[in-house]
Amino acid sequence: MNDNTTPRSKPAADMRRASARAARTRARGFALQALYQVLVGGNPAEDVDAFTRELSGFHKADTVHFDALLHGCAAQAVALDALILPLLDRKLNEISPIEHAVLWIGCYEMQHCLDIPWRVVINECIELAKEFGGTDGHKYVNAVLNSLAPQLRALEVAADNAAKAAKSASAEQAD
Repeated sequence: MNDNTTPRSKPAADMRRASARAARTRARGFALQALYQVLVGGNPAEDVDAFTRELSGFHKADTVHFDALLHGCAAQAVALDALILPLLDRKLNEISPIEHAVLWIGCYEMQHCLDIPWRVVINECIELAKEFGGTDGHKYVNAVLNSLAPQLRALEVAADNAAKAAKSASAEQAD
């Protein structure tokens, strides 16, 4: 086989980025489970942290991101709720604890994890809500976080909207 027909493997940098994304996704899942215990059981984040680290598969999670999510959300719960509450169509205690925790994660990441694009934050939260939440909980999470994004990531959302408008205008001119 010559070089033109040899299957090519992914570059090492792409593999590392994919692995880092998977580890961060796992961290979100573990953080969600821990935050659920904080919300429902009233357990201190430190106790839940120790328990969660013993769960199967935790070693594959991004522990730094897990720590930021669990301890950041727990410490900023009141402030996160204040951001979420005006966007809800019901009282905060009427949404599922899973959706509540997912919204905390989404809010926290939009505020503090600026290296993660806002659309990725929302998509990851939708996936969490699909996996752990009720039947249509992911739609609720999507609506709330999409409403919150322009407030927390104004420049990024505006840039995305401008790029989308330019692409649409370019497509119309091509027709």
